[in-house]
Amino acid sequence: MSQVLLYLGAILTGIWGISHLIPTKNVVAGFGDISEDNRNIITMEWIVEGVSLIFIGALVGVLTYIGPFGELPRAAYTVVAAGLLALAIVSLFTGFKVKFLPFRLCPFILTISAALIFVGGVL
Repeated sequence: MSQVLLYLGAILTGIWGISHLIPTKNVVAGFGDISEDNRNIITMEWIVEGVSLIFIGALVGVLTYIGPFGELPRAAYTVVAAGLLALAIVSLFTGFKVKFLPFRLCPFILTISAALIFVGGVL
């Protein structure tokens, strides 16, 4: 059961990361008439968040596949869960205020991912 929770957390995190990459152009366009520098910064940050979430999901998936139990994987799962919770808190105080539904879902999805990974890998 622990491995199932870990894989679910990895998949949810990875899919949420992919969902950040697909609409990047439209998200940036939604900021309207902004400077080229600001457009590049928003594009970079949006892509970085998506790639980071994909990486986190891949890391959890690989650790789970190779050997999910032991001190090293447990430490990694703990750090990953804490990082996802930190992102969820940031999203709660920033993106949650935005009317666009995916931004409002972010804190919940990240918290669920963190819980799945923590319960599956640490408890």
